[in-house]
Amino acid sequence: GDKAFAQFLTDEIKEEKKIQKHKSLPKVSGGWELEVHGTEAKLVRKIAGEKITVTFNINNSIPPSAEEDTQEQQKADEQEPELTSTPNFVVEVIKDDTKQTLVLDCHFPEDEIGHEGEEESDIFTIREVSFQPTGEADWKDTNYTLNTDSLDWALYDHLMDFLADRGVDNTFADELIELSTALEHQEYIKFLEDLKSFVKCQ
Repeated sequence: GDKAFAQFLTDEIKEEKKIQKHKSLPKVSGGWELEVHGTEAKLVRKIAGEKITVTFNINNSIPPSAEEDTQEQQKADEQEPELTSTPNFVVEVIKDDTKQTLVLDCHFPEDEIGHEGEEESDIFTIREVSFQPTGEADWKDTNYTLNTDSLDWALYDHLMDFLADRGVDNTFADELIELSTALEHQEYIKFLEDLKSFVKCQ
């Protein structure tokens, strides 16, 4: 059984490497620096007295695909549907002269992905906003967290503009999806390789 498993993994790794779009991770434009720790990625950008960090984790970032769609597509062409990683991401804005960090929890709504041509709509949404003490590893549950579900739309628009002014806009979000998808695929191939060595190990 293990032999067959290892052989299957070898073939699978070959296939995955064939369809791998990026041999190295794509860059995000706008002067963002990338740090990767396993499945967590952090983008950092400094502008005039502020530091902006965007953090995301690729685990569980691929939305479940609707079954009917994929079956019909597979009949049409035997290609596997392309998987896209759309992780939740957290934006932190740290101003040099305050002890507070503004934290915005953003996500990609599942129904929005792939609706090209709707220029007006944002491809990501802000879910929650809070202040956290700068430099503390653990965020406090006791800090007020603003949930955007019941938010005045004008305030919400200003928050989106506030992010856009700091380089977190639709273009950034598109590039983040691209980066995340490449990172997810890279980690998946690595996982298959580790699994193969684990299975072969006597």
